[in-house]
Amino acid sequence: MRLENLTWPHVEEYFRSSDMVLIGIGSIECHGKHMPVGTDTIIPNHLLEKIEQKSDILICPTIPYGSADSLSPYPGTIDLGVDVLYSLMTRVTESLYQHGARKFVILNGHGGNTRTLWRVGMDLQRKGGLMALLNWWLMAWDMDPAWKGGHGGGEETAAIMGIDPSLIDHSYIDEPLTLKNVSDELVATGFNSVLYKGVSVDIPRMTPTVTDNGWIGPDHPNTATEEWGRKMLQTTADYITDFIDAFGRVKLD
Repeated sequence: MRLENLTWPHVEEYFRSSDMVLIGIGSIECHGKHMPVGTDTIIPNHLLEKIEQKSDILICPTIPYGSADSLSPYPGTIDLGVDVLYSLMTRVTESLYQHGARKFVILNGHGGNTRTLWRVGMDLQRKGGLMALLNWWLMAWDMDPAWKGGHGGGEETAAIMGIDPSLIDHSYIDEPLTLKNVSDELVATGFNSVLYKGVSVDIPRMTPTVTDNGWIGPDHPNTATEEWGRKMLQTTADYITDFIDAFGRVKLD
């Protein structure tokens, strides 16, 4: 049930019997040279389509933009920043709260959004609501450790293949990942992480100073398959649908 397709009397009727809403949020940003910049929004949108087939929860329009500061130099990336994202999500959730929403399910497609969404969730809890933050890619890891991946790696590439294989540029999919160390002693292991004497330390850096191609992770994009993507997306959507039922039964004080 899509909010944008309902009249306001129908929305009013929905909130007489339910206090739960589902909001998708993503990002428009670099995902390596082989993937679309809309990856983090395309995947939640696809999951929402599957969830809608099995659940009667009210689904709000997906928010396509997120906080993507470290990726902002790449052409096409749109970065709201932390402050704007927080203000936006606060206004959205406050509006829905005013109309009767108390339980908020957030389907998130971008890791850079999580800290801000946590803050919004705390605000909602203080006023009597409750947020469930569903980071689809982390959930998929728990469902099958073989699906674990990084930014723009095999996991996300498989997901896009499972949605629309034509969105993958195979001329770049076999490129190697070469991380740029901070120094000979401080060896880069991820977006912000470096290893020094066996201990991981965070040194925040803009992504182009870490990797040329824009994907980072232990899972190479060329390991992805359409079958992996379709199975992972369906499994995740089914789980979220079940979770929504359980979350709906939560009694708030």
